[in-house]
Amino acid sequence: MGVHFIPLFLSILLLSTFAVKSSSQRFKCRSPATCQALVDYVSPNTTTLSHIKTLFSIKNLRSILGANNLPLSTSPNRTVNAKQTLKIPFPCLCRNATGVSNRKPVYTVQPGDGLYHIAAEVFSGLLTYPEIAAVNNITDVNLINVGQKLWIPLPCSCDEVGGMKVVHYGHVVEAGSSLDLIAREYGTSEATLMTLNNIVNASSLKAGQVLDVPLQACNSSVKAADSLDYPLLVSNGTYIFTANNCVKCSCDAANNWTLQCEPSGLQPSANSNWSTCPSMQCQGDNNLYMGNTTTTNCDSTTCAYAGFSRNQTIFTTLATQSTCPSSNTGPGSSASKIELGWNLLFCFIHIILLCVFVI
Repeated sequence: MGVHFIPLFLSILLLSTFAVKSSSQRFKCRSPATCQALVDYVSPNTTTLSHIKTLFSIKNLRSILGANNLPLSTSPNRTVNAKQTLKIPFPCLCRNATGVSNRKPVYTVQPGDGLYHIAAEVFSGLLTYPEIAAVNNITDVNLINVGQKLWIPLPCSCDEVGGMKVVHYGHVVEAGSSLDLIAREYGTSEATLMTLNNIVNASSLKAGQVLDVPLQACNSSVKAADSLDYPLLVSNGTYIFTANNCVKCSCDAANNWTLQCEPSGLQPSANSNWSTCPSMQCQGDNNLYMGNTTTTNCDSTTCAYAGFSRNQTIFTTLATQSTCPSSNTGPGSSASKIELGWNLLFCFIHIILLCVFVI
C-alpha cells in the first residue's frame, strides 16, 4: 500500500478551514445499552442508493428504504441527487459519556484522501477529523495509508428523554431553519433541543449543524427479558425488519402510536441459524396470526409481535383495545343512568305541581 502525505502548510490551511466549516458535536449518551439511531446524510455529489449503502456499511438496502419510508421495490440503482438528504440507520453505543456509531461505518482510504476530506466531504461534515483520528489511534493526522480501514464514529445517543425511550436522530440543519421550526416538525420542544444540544442561545443555530432530535417511537409489546431486539424503537413514518428479517414492523402515529407488525415474507437472514421463519400464530381462543385483528362487541384484539429468541422462536401476544365510546358517557354507563334518574325525578315533580294547580 502506498502512503498519502499532506504537506504541512496545506494541512494547516485545510484544518483551519475545516474548523470554521464543521459544526459537528458529539451527542450526550450515558445509557449502558446499545440502540438503533438515525442521521441525515446530505450527498455531496449525484450518486446511487447502492453507493450510499456501501459507504455506510449497511448490509441490506431495505434498512435505508425503511428509514426513509421508500417502497421495498425501490431499485438499488436509484439516483440520489447532489444535496439530497437521506436518513441513515446505524447501531449506536455509549463511549466516554458520548454516543458513537458501533464500529460502523468502516471506510477504506482511497488515493488522494486526507482526514479532512473524509470527514468534511465524503461524510458531509457529520463528524470532524480529530474524531476519526481519536477512535482509530492515528497519532499523525497528516499521514494515512491508502487502503487503511477507518472507523467513522457518527454522532448518536441511546438516552431516554423526559423518561421516555426515543429514537435519537442526527438532523442536519438546513439554511433558514430555526429551533422552533425543527421542534414543531418533529414533535418536540425548543427547550428540549437546547438542553440535548447544549445550546444557550437559539439564534446561534447554524446551517449544517448536526442536531440531536428525539423522535417519539411507537408503543411496542416487546419485553426486555424476552427478546433480543429490545428495545424495539420505530419512529413515525418508518419501518424496520426484525427477528432475523422474518418480521416487518412499521410506525404510524395515526394508529394511536401502536407498533404494527406482520410476517415479512422474506427468508431468514444468512447470519442466523434459522432455516425458515417460525410460526407466528398467537396462542389462545382467537387462533390469530401476527398482524391479524378480530373484533367482538366493543373489543378489538390483535395478534401483536412480542420479540424473538435465538432458538427459532418468535413471541406473540394478544393485545386488546376497546372500540366503545368512553365508559363515562356511553348509553349504558353509570353517568348516563344517573342522568336518566334525575330526568325522571324532575318529570314526576313537574306532573305533581300541574295537578295541584289544576285542582
